[in-house]
Amino acid sequence: MFDNIMVRLESVSFAIKGRPILRNVCLDICRGSRLVLLGPSGCGKTTLLRLIAGFDAPDTGTIFINNALASQDSKIIVPPEERDIGFVFQDLALWPHMSVYGHLEFVLRAKGFSRSKRERRISKLLKIMDLIGMEGRRPHELSGGQQQRVALARALVADPELVLMDEPLSSLDWDLRTRLATEICRLQEDLGFTLIYVTHDKDETRQLATQVVIMKAGTIYSKNDSCSI
Repeated sequence: MFDNIMVRLESVSFAIKGRPILRNVCLDICRGSRLVLLGPSGCGKTTLLRLIAGFDAPDTGTIFINNALASQDSKIIVPPEERDIGFVFQDLALWPHMSVYGHLEFVLRAKGFSRSKRERRISKLLKIMDLIGMEGRRPHELSGGQQQRVALARALVADPELVLMDEPLSSLDWDLRTRLATEICRLQEDLGFTLIYVTHDKDETRQLATQVVIMKAGTIYSKNDSCSI
């Protein structure tokens, strides 16, 4: 079909209680790229992520993920848990009662990994994310940057081909945002996943993107394969 395309959206529209959120969105996202969705609050960026993740279905239009028909005309054909996607939410959505190790193990248990594979994957991600020694800590015992790294580790621990991030650095100070954005780029290059990253920050966009899509009022205003915005 389209081997170099990880995600394809064809004429995707979505409304909430009759209010249009997305209007006839057509978009190809290249395999192995870092695509940034840039635009003001309320322009439909998060809704687009939710449709790709399978949390919602488009009212009209078609979504392909990794060459498979995932959603079409109000129907979710491939459920979220079968889409091989990691998701980092804006508020991180860490579970307050669960340790760092528990966050990662929960994901792998849900996907049916054996105990030995769980231990190997968790050990690898703890090392990659510089979380060694923090396995038993709960979110309230971690700094903001450490919480962010736990959320990234949880999204990556099952080795997904596609990772979605919804303004994950927006609550952090500038220095930490810059350092973590650099870390996200390194992880993406090392692990090879396709990244779709939502932000309204042009500095983050310049630092992260290999593809840029600017959204306004539920439509794609412009597309650019460089970061010269």
